[in-house]
Amino acid sequence: MAKTIQAIRGMNDILPGQSPAWQYVEGVIRKVAAQYSYQEIRMPVLESTELFKRSIGEVTDIVEKEMYTFDDRNGDSLTLRPEGTASCVRAGNEHGLLYNQTPRLWYMGPMFRHERPQKGRYRQFHQFGIEAFGMDGPEIDAEVILLSARLWQEFGIAEQLELQINSLASNEARGRYRDALRDYLRQHEEALDEDSKRRLDSNVLRILDSKSPETQALLVDAPRLSDYWDEESRAHFEGLTERLAAAGVKCVLNEKLVRGLDYYNRTVFEWVTTELGAQGTVCAGGRYDGLVEQLGGKATPAVGFAMGIERLVLLLESQDRIPSVTAVDLYLMAGDERAELKLPAVAEKVRDKHPGLKVMLHSGTQNLKKKLMKADKSGATYALIVDCDVNGRLEYQYKHLRKRDEDKNFTDLAELAGLLD
Repeated sequence: MAKTIQAIRGMNDILPGQSPAWQYVEGVIRKVAAQYSYQEIRMPVLESTELFKRSIGEVTDIVEKEMYTFDDRNGDSLTLRPEGTASCVRAGNEHGLLYNQTPRLWYMGPMFRHERPQKGRYRQFHQFGIEAFGMDGPEIDAEVILLSARLWQEFGIAEQLELQINSLASNEARGRYRDALRDYLRQHEEALDEDSKRRLDSNVLRILDSKSPETQALLVDAPRLSDYWDEESRAHFEGLTERLAAAGVKCVLNEKLVRGLDYYNRTVFEWVTTELGAQGTVCAGGRYDGLVEQLGGKATPAVGFAMGIERLVLLLESQDRIPSVTAVDLYLMAGDERAELKLPAVAEKVRDKHPGLKVMLHSGTQNLKKKLMKADKSGATYALIVDCDVNGRLEYQYKHLRKRDEDKNFTDLAELAGLLD
């Protein structure tokens, strides 16, 4: 007997019983994106490796450790996309979407990172992303954050999430802060964890979100990023927080929030929760004004976010916020052999007359008792038994199998039967 082939570790199947939760989440996302006049863009999952090296940064964990990269038959280095922003910018540059325009875009689909799989974090995972280009004021930062806040309202989980924000300021201001932070940490290098020691020269800002308690203790007395903000960045940040406050969205300043990608500047933010344990970030993003030019386009301000669908589904399930969905409304079966031949035609007439009805047609020649057992096992609300009288005319008998909050309102079941003849 051949060995059973299984899915690659960290790349999970979404089974029929799980799909309704995903369909619900995706439906709400599409609805809210449309409310804000964002348009969908779909990018390929495979890109040139150079795209991510230039955008994310060669000394980031993603590029150094996590990307699925290989050479194709032509010797070109290709990578399964680890995130969506770089791909979106590449598509915008390539197709002229960003030149003298202010597109608001959204996308949804699989991303790939080779990291240790755990609950809510997989090697193939799914993200919803928002990207807005060509606008440099704090009002678009506020809109992007308010869009995400509306999602939490729609899902009924606003109380379970906290908005944390920070400003990485301009490249020049951040450079000055980077030097000051590095000088401070060099004085305490012996107490740093090994990962932070490695980042001292390569990416010192990432030490701010180190998971080491000893490193975090050292950071208590470290220089503060806000002390190095330039006036323009400070005004931008204050303009953002004032707009959020006017809209009733609370936020918390987290000066250790730096994000893991090199392309961010000024606004960065995360929506975090304590409901998922260590995997507390549900949505994260910020401003990346230099990325379009960095990838070969004209200098263009931009801001966006991405959220993990797996983590969002987990959070909704933990709060019992996934609406129940009936897989089958009406289960059709034949009561005799003559009706068996006409059953598919009956099912099509039902679908024609009631296009919103989920209809399942019985397959097999069991007796009526077993057919009804199958109907009940399917979860159907109603069973329709089709018979033929002595003249060959169809007769119908309905059975109400279970009560559901979302029952179809059949005010007169006999009327439905009459419409089939």
